[in-house]
Amino acid sequence: MPLNIAIAGAGGRMGRRLIALASADSALACVAAFERSGSDVLGQDAGTLAGVAPLAVEVCEHTERPFDVLVEFSLPAGTMQWLEVCLSLGCAMVIGTTGHDDEQSQRIKQASESIAVLKAPNMSVGVNVMLRAVRMLAETLDESFDVEITETHHRFKVDAPSGTALALRDEVVRGRAGEVGAGVPVVYGRHGKTGQRPSGQVGMHSLRMGDVVGRHAVAFGALGETITIGHEAQSRDTFASGALRAAKWISGKPPGMYGMEDVLFS
Repeated sequence: MPLNIAIAGAGGRMGRRLIALASADSALACVAAFERSGSDVLGQDAGTLAGVAPLAVEVCEHTERPFDVLVEFSLPAGTMQWLEVCLSLGCAMVIGTTGHDDEQSQRIKQASESIAVLKAPNMSVGVNVMLRAVRMLAETLDESFDVEITETHHRFKVDAPSGTALALRDEVVRGRAGEVGAGVPVVYGRHGKTGQRPSGQVGMHSLRMGDVVGRHAVAFGALGETITIGHEAQSRDTFASGALRAAKWISGKPPGMYGMEDVLFS
């Protein structure tokens, strides 16, 4: 039997690709497609909206039809809405949205005591392998290697730095100090007479232009040599296919907070 999934944010760029890829996967059945109140895609067939064959699934605000896992790419406020739906139904949730504030993050963590929640700043398999590699480099290279993180996204992205860039920062900090929040100095962009670069500082820089899907790089630079590790997504299908893989993995898991590292390496 296929896994029954619901997709929230169905009218967005990611939502449409999730529907399209799920419809082509015999292990999945898209049985619900959600959008916010007032969306101009409400009432449309989810398959037609995604550019594939009709699925006889109407984009709606809510449904009584049961499903196993909800996959969500929307906005932080939308995450909170769909989180309550999953809690009421007792189903698992995959969260691809980034930019949650502390209160929203705490609510997600609290919800994971009742349902299985998989939250990742980036669903790409390649990016998650990169995260692990960055941690290894940070563990191995001492503070004589300066660290600079750059990320580029399309002009429509509303948060900066990207969730992936923040995750890369956290892996550098874990590698160097053993835990996030351990006092490693981080600077977000530079302007004016900044003075000499402090030892151990992590620099972060965000670019927004055109229709770039996602580009991240971490450079470790010492006097005489530089190591750069990077990832570029050419298509949103990279993230959509990873999210669907996560949905398959989390189905049937006990309550708790999970990430793509669990999907790939556990």
